[in-house]
Amino acid sequence: MKKQEIDHILTKMLDASGNVSDINITAGKPFQVESSGELIGVKIDPPFHELTPFQTEIFALNLINRDKRLTDILLREGSCDLSYELPGKTRFRVNIFSRQSNYSIVLRKLESKIPTCKELALPEAFYKMAQEKNGIILVTGSTGSGKSTSLAGVLNEINESKSVHILTLEDPVEFQHPQKKATFNQREMGTDFDSFANGLRAALRQAPKVILVGEMRDRETVEIGLSAAETGHLVLSTLHTVDAGQTINRILGMFNTEEEKQIRIRLADTVRWIVCQRLLPKIGGSRVAAFEIMGSNLRTKDTILNGESEGKTFYEIIQAGKAFGMLTFDDYIVNLYKKSHITEDTAMAYASRKGVVGRGIDSLKSARGETTTDIEKLEVDRNYRK
Repeated sequence: MKKQEIDHILTKMLDASGNVSDINITAGKPFQVESSGELIGVKIDPPFHELTPFQTEIFALNLINRDKRLTDILLREGSCDLSYELPGKTRFRVNIFSRQSNYSIVLRKLESKIPTCKELALPEAFYKMAQEKNGIILVTGSTGSGKSTSLAGVLNEINESKSVHILTLEDPVEFQHPQKKATFNQREMGTDFDSFANGLRAALRQAPKVILVGEMRDRETVEIGLSAAETGHLVLSTLHTVDAGQTINRILGMFNTEEEKQIRIRLADTVRWIVCQRLLPKIGGSRVAAFEIMGSNLRTKDTILNGESEGKTFYEIIQAGKAFGMLTFDDYIVNLYKKSHITEDTAMAYASRKGVVGRGIDSLKSARGETTTDIEKLEVDRNYRK
């Protein structure tokens, strides 16, 4: 299979449906694209009703393009990441992985246009993040929840307003930022550095004011990230966690028990914002982001230092911090329902605390004059105990 053939297939798949976010190539299935959160089979001439393991492997090897490092990682670890460019169309973040001795491929479409906070309709707290001078900002969520897009919006805000050196360490480079007011140096894993820890260690000698680390994958990366934040850098990164409490616990879990107290102190001093996000199905198609945002204050620092306890949970701290730009998922989801972006079923399915969201929706319904229950014809039993 030649590059022209791969490019032809990828072009056909991109044009097969509107709003394509991912391309999925799996043995035993046809070529598929993910559009608005659902996988759709794509008809290609000649037809591929079921891809064979040989076909998916050939496709994978052509994407790797004889790169010895990627081949070694794939064979040793069972998966590898790379980028692929479709000339004149778009770029992809590619993950090739083995499953039961066969290879599958997922290509994530990367946007060529840099998103702005305004276009993404991000909460006001994101503008405050762009004004931070040092510390750590973590954006968390599951794969495909839009973490990189939100961070790109924050970096663009800095790029528009500050004349600083921004260094990014990515696997692979997703958004290619233009040189505006800030100076951008974007480095790609494998091509420019061999691991996040080594890339971050080198970054401390490259005089950046802002450092983006694609992902806090291990203890060493977290440790160097904390050191960078403590020495006056603004460090932005991602984690695969679902809320603020789990984010803190995930970081603590990377260290030994005897180190926990010291790491809690360092986190309390350096964490500025923790943003968690989820993508929800939107009415009429596509998806909409929901956010939980926790900022740093005395209560946050105290809870990071001593752990959560009754009456002092991160959820309660966020609820009490609305005036400072903090948001719970539940409040944000109720607001999305209020704007008619999502259905009631979607709101309840994605709620952190269903009772909170249920009460919020009932309150909105009452204000609109809608019924809040499906129970009808309730009457007082006047003959009770007669």
